Amino acid sequence: MADATKLPRTRPAGSAQALSEDYDTALLDLDGVVYTGGVAVPHAVDALRAARDGGMRLAYVTNNAARTPGTVAEHLTRLGVPAEAAEVVTSAQAVARLIAERVPAGAPVLCAGGEGLRVALAERGLTPVDSAEDRPAAVVQGYGGPELPWGVLTEAALAVNRGVPWFASNTDLTIPSGRGIAPGNGAAVEVVRIATGHTKDPVVAGKPLPPMHRETILRTGARRPLVVGDRLDTDIEGAHAGGVDSLLVFTGVTDAVTLLTAVPEHRPTYLAADLRGLLTPHPEVLPAGDGFRCGGWLATAAPGGRLAVRAVDGGDGGDPLDGLRALCAAAWTAGGFDDRARAAEALGPLGL
Repeated sequence: MADATKLPRTRPAGSAQALSEDYDTALLDLDGVVYTGGVAVPHAVDALRAARDGGMRLAYVTNNAARTPGTVAEHLTRLGVPAEAAEVVTSAQAVARLIAERVPAGAPVLCAGGEGLRVALAERGLTPVDSAEDRPAAVVQGYGGPELPWGVLTEAALAVNRGVPWFASNTDLTIPSGRGIAPGNGAAVEVVRIATGHTKDPVVAGKPLPPMHRETILRTGARRPLVVGDRLDTDIEGAHAGGVDSLLVFTGVTDAVTLLTAVPEHRPTYLAADLRGLLTPHPEVLPAGDGFRCGGWLATAAPGGRLAVRAVDGGDGGDPLDGLRALCAAAWTAGGFDDRARAAEALGPLGL
């Protein structure tokens, strides 16, 4: 198992065993990892079944606060991944705990979100309300889906401008959907922020911040967790903040260029095309001359910030992800790399 405390990460880690054998619990993001727009991501169902059958515990950790854990579990079960509500952890639960620790029991909370957020507040003994005239002790925003009324944001802005404490389940600006990338809760938070004249900020609970990690560990009891996600700024940064290892899958919003140019707190421990990466060993990235080798690929970072990767030993290089692993090592070891155009050029031989 990789050492999550060694910073900054300068190369993706290897694993001689399948990750499902090295870690006791997979903390899985949902949107872009298990499903997109309600449809299972290719290979996700079979991979999760195999990981569970092999003894790995699965927990589903999502910044999407719209649905209740029970609804999420039912959806997963329909997709072919049997799940129980207790295996689902949402940012709604994390923010509800945060609010309950700061306001009196039974206090009214103006809820600018969906059913998942209202249920989470009620489970913490709080009373969801809909208007700034209800004298709320707090305002909370959570993703409410495309049907969230504009008037709800108006009520939230009015209350925040009156000095009511402001909370948000998460601030993801976008969310994957079956039709493409859609506005997330962070976009709704920005609407309220604009109405305050950019003078106020909410207390945020969701990934990548500590309240979400705390909620996840409290609910799962994981001892050797592996965070699995598709976003560098939530899933991977959250793992970094919590001091645990992570697996990035390329089934959601992150592409190879973004990974190559990632800042240290956004660098995952492992890379995989999809959730089948839980079931396999991961190759080592090793120094080789003035570069790094992984599988049949050699990557270098030349002076002036130019990255390059080529197949070695007269072959075709094999798995393009091995070339990406080697390129990450070259870029990250050079102290970071923020030129997206050159990163895209370097990826050419890999077809990524």
